[in-house]
Order: sequence, then structure tokens, then C-alpha cells
Amino acid sequence: MSSFVVHRDGHAASAGDLAPLAFAGYAHFTAMQVRGGLVRGLDLHLERLRSASLELFGRAVPDDRVRACLRAALRAGPADLSLRATVYSPAGDFTVASAEEEPELLVRTGPAATGPAGPLSLAAFEHERFLPAVKQVGEAAKTYYLRQAVARGFDDAAFVDRRGRLSEGSIWNLAFWDGSGVVWPEAEMLVGTTMGIVRRQLDRLGVPQRVEEVGLADLPSLAGAVVLN
Repeated sequence: MSSFVVHRDGHAASAGDLAPLAFAGYAHFTAMQVRGGLVRGLDLHLERLRSASLELFGRAVPDDRVRACLRAALRAGPADLSLRATVYSPAGDFTVASAEEEPELLVRTGPAATGPAGPLSLAAFEHERFLPAVKQVGEAAKTYYLRQAVARGFDDAAFVDRRGRLSEGSIWNLAFWDGSGVVWPEAEMLVGTTMGIVRRQLDRLGVPQRVEEVGLADLPSLAGAVVLN
């Protein structure tokens, strides 16, 4: 019988394994949708985990070990599911890890999910994330601004940096259409895996794309916009 799981380094996690993590925030993750046992852009997810681990911990869980842990979780579940892989330091928060300490991997699966149907209305907030290139756990600001946006009658939040440049959404990347090509916003942000997949497909199809600064005042001159997750 298949089921959803929480694994620590490829094995079922106990309450004792999970209790310290419930109060820890020095970690990063990647999240993916699995369909028919397959994941789009797995190489991008692996690269995300690797680069973020090097940034936070100075070392990374080897790709083959990550793959083995993902396979163990997938074998226990249905063909379609949501999966989140979190890398954390056993030393926890507000500590200095020893030179020999290796980061550990926590994998959780759950029911498959789909994004909301569009179109979406976004409320703009001035906000810049700490270490924006790292997909971190415990970023309260993203949920805070999402809830602020909904309270104002919008569907979600978009972020504008101190220079007035649009960067990203709460858990989305932004892209714009100028009538002939795709415009990616130039700002500090998390480059999403879907964004990476779309960029590769645009290159394959020969669709023009460029990166440039986009502010709120520039939106009327653009033909369209999308959010990607």
C-alpha cells in the first residue's frame, strides 16, 4: 500500500528526529510536483539544493544521495504527489557547526497540488528578501504579504525593491510580454525551477527573451504578464 511519508536521509523519520527541526529555521528546500513518478526539471532542483547548501553550510549533500532519498520517498507513495526536500544543519540555529558536520536531508510527500486558475490580481509591496537566491524555510514576510494582499481584495503579492524594480511574487517568478518577446525582471530574486524550464523552452523555440528593469510605471507599455511556480 502506498502512502505519504516523512523521511530523514532516506528512512522514516521518528518524532525524536523531527522535534528539534520544528523549532529550527536555518535550512533551505526545494518543492516539486510529481506526476506519473516523474519530475520536471529535476536537474534544476538538484542544482538549487547544491548551490544553497554551499551558501549556507559550505558543503552539499551529494546529488546521488539526494536522488536515492527522493526515490525512497517516491516508492512509498502514489504516482502523483507533492514532494518537498529540505536540507538543514544538525547543529541548529544560533550555533557554529563543526568542520566535520554534514548537512542532512528531510523529504516529505503529500497530495498532488495544482496552482490557482488565472487571471490573478497582485498587490505590490516594497520588500527585499535576505539571501534572495536561496529558497529558505521560515520566511514569514512572504506569508505576511500574501495575507495583506488578500485582505485588500487581491489574490497575491508582488515585490518591488528599494529601487522601484519589480522582482518576484510571494512564491512566484514574474515574466512579461512586450508583444514580440519575453521580458524577465532585472532584480535580486529566487530563480525558480519553472522559470528555468521556461527559459530553456523559449531558447529551443527561438522566442526572444531579455532581462531588464521593470517598474510599476512600465506595466502599461507591456502587452501581458504571467506568474510562474
